[in-house]
Amino acid sequence: MRKVTYSMSMSLDGFIVGPDGGFDWPGFDDDVFQLSMDEIHDVDVHLMGRRLYETMLYWETADQDPTLSTAEREWTVLWNALPKVVFSTTLTEVQGNARLLPGGLVEEIERLRAEPGDGEIAIGGAGLAAGAASLIDEYKIRVFPVLVGGGIPFFARDERRVDLDLLENRTVGKVLYFRYAVVR
Repeated sequence: MRKVTYSMSMSLDGFIVGPDGGFDWPGFDDDVFQLSMDEIHDVDVHLMGRRLYETMLYWETADQDPTLSTAEREWTVLWNALPKVVFSTTLTEVQGNARLLPGGLVEEIERLRAEPGDGEIAIGGAGLAAGAASLIDEYKIRVFPVLVGGGIPFFARDERRVDLDLLENRTVGKVLYFRYAVVR
């Protein structure tokens, strides 16, 4: 069965964006970017909400920017080829290799799990991850060296205990990377 992963960056105090909605944190460098590219190679489909989709729209046309680095061009090719499912009740259309669903997150994950393949079903965005918390098999966390004091938390505050098994941890530049499996 295909595993469901939740992968995002967060501040040391646990937020994916700060109170101002920003996530331009210290420590993002070429090695951290490479880590994201390495992760995307294992993904068959990416599920996201409206906010993350709108943030990632940049990459749909980024290949037209002559100042992109070689790594950014590689990311653009990988990201644009990746099938995406956008969950939103406010959007009426999506671009690129994406399809729009107004709801049914759990049902969509179950449908995707039943399809052949062994690539990951990746969830991006804290709201979406909260809606599928009981289905997540693995967490991939990049912790940046900053305290932002508030914003959107990485983890849902639903008081549900989840035991985890550490699969990997390492330092990538100034960023800490953790990969945990959910213990079932």
